[in-house]
Amino acid sequence: MIDLTSEWLETDGLGGFASGTVGGFRTRRYHALLLTARRPPTDRVVLVNGFEAAIEVSQRRYALSTQFYEPGVYYPDGQQRLESFSIDPWPTWRWQLDSEMSVELELFIPHERAMTVLAWRIVGGQGPFRLSVVPLISGRDYHALHNENPAFEFAASIKLWFRNFLYATERERGLDFVEDLASPGGFSWDLHADERAIWMLAADGQTTQTASDSAAVEASYHELRHRELERRQQFPTHLHRAADAYLVRRGTGKSIIAGYPWFTDWGRDTFISLRGICLATGRLVEAGDLLDAWASTISQGMMPNRFPDHGDQAEYNSVDASLWYVIAVHEYLRTARTAGHSIPTSQRSNLQQAVISILEGYSAGTRYGIRCDSDGLLAAGVPGVQLTWMDAKAGDWVVTPRIGKPVEIQALWLNALALTGVSDHRWRATFELGRRSFRERFWNAPQGCLFDVIDVDHQAGQVDPAIRPNQIFAVGGLPISLLEPPQAAQVVDCVASHLLTPLGLRSLSPDGAGYRGYYLGDVLQRDGAYHQGTVWPWLMGAFVEAWVRVRNGTPSVMAQARQQFLPAFEQQLQSAGLGHISEITDAEPPFTPRGCPFQAWSLGELLRLKELLVSSHEG
Repeated sequence: MIDLTSEWLETDGLGGFASGTVGGFRTRRYHALLLTARRPPTDRVVLVNGFEAAIEVSQRRYALSTQFYEPGVYYPDGQQRLESFSIDPWPTWRWQLDSEMSVELELFIPHERAMTVLAWRIVGGQGPFRLSVVPLISGRDYHALHNENPAFEFAASIKLWFRNFLYATERERGLDFVEDLASPGGFSWDLHADERAIWMLAADGQTTQTASDSAAVEASYHELRHRELERRQQFPTHLHRAADAYLVRRGTGKSIIAGYPWFTDWGRDTFISLRGICLATGRLVEAGDLLDAWASTISQGMMPNRFPDHGDQAEYNSVDASLWYVIAVHEYLRTARTAGHSIPTSQRSNLQQAVISILEGYSAGTRYGIRCDSDGLLAAGVPGVQLTWMDAKAGDWVVTPRIGKPVEIQALWLNALALTGVSDHRWRATFELGRRSFRERFWNAPQGCLFDVIDVDHQAGQVDPAIRPNQIFAVGGLPISLLEPPQAAQVVDCVASHLLTPLGLRSLSPDGAGYRGYYLGDVLQRDGAYHQGTVWPWLMGAFVEAWVRVRNGTPSVMAQARQQFLPAFEQQLQSAGLGHISEITDAEPPFTPRGCPFQAWSLGELLRLKELLVSSHEG
């Protein structure tokens, strides 16, 4: 049975994309056929939201499309004729009209073109056929909604408004959920069996064929299709191809979109994702160019956490983005060395200087109280600002304040010191001091795990004993484990007991104060649950790596890990965001996928994990 609510994604490598449900009805404001980034990869606008389509043959009319209208009406009935759907090599639908007749639609975006190509084909039956398609358009910011208004420029003699489209997912999220869309009229094609009707939607100014120039349109279609098919066939697996969706152009360089449909490129997400999206897939050139480009954004030792959709002013509000950058640089250099990949001298020098700038900035002290303390650990935080990845904030309410010395920040900081200290001995003493302090001060003996934060609110000796997943980075997910084997094993056991689910780690133990098992409700309710139990799939990479490490990584351990931890992710690839892994899931069964359906670090960590388990097994 086809899941009509699962979502498909096509991306253009520029920040733009097309997305929708298998059933064709839109459930999000972001579902669109042509959604383009005017300043790649940001400043996104929705140009074409969807379409109405129908086939006429032998005086009968068959709807191919379905819309969802307020107060909850599906119309017309195209989804009832949907026989099959596939995302390989791109979204392809097949509607069965009767026992002899069907219609196929394929949709793809050519790489680095602000363009969507749709092609309908009649299969079987006795013609002639008439295909009618009515575009539904808005021309709005992709975060906004559109209502009927007199200012809309139709530039056509026919003016149609389609009113009250209901976006069910937006309603569930407590957001505005009703939209009006306009249409300047429709298109029609007279077809015979096996003929195609081709519709090219473009915003890049490169398509000049007119409707009457059918031969040129068809030639262009075949060229674009052949080129894009050939490009996709070069990816060795479906996961490799899915990873490509997140790599985008930024200026003359590259970046990684944190997730579709609403994220842009975020520093923290980019550097975490890079290890899977680029390094695990062998895309070392892109990884080097990306890290080289981001090096120029360092300010006072800090990497920006995000670039806004409008304007280029970067936001420096993360303590861990810079540290993840250091880890990413190290992993890139190590992978390049192993693979025999030649790194340009200027790039290597630039990356090394960027790492030093970060460590020097953090050591001397920078924004938001970030500084190396006398115990060799990294202190950070000021009231009202959330600097770690647990960054939910609603108005002035910081849901999970972690001012002081968060555990994963120390793991990142000490790894950065140790890795850099191999070639620059200035950092060795601070690393040794910090590691001793970490082992002494973070160990929570009664619970057999690590405190989540020490020196809470910069008060010496104040600790936060909440059992959260951040402690796993002291054992796995980073190049260097910071604990002795007995304590490392206890941490893994504690995390497994309290936080492990089939699709990731809970962000808080069910025993913890404020635990929320389901990510539902309006913005305030969802932000309150975001890091208070909600499961994060990207954390599974660190957990499984830690699980393997404390069991010494033998071939039998690797085989057990593959059997125990990978099947649930393979299954999730077939639902929600098809071919991808969602941002989050509920913390309680059935662990329903929530949040962003296409998330870079979720997919990236799955790719990294699969490479770890396979390469270690083969080694």
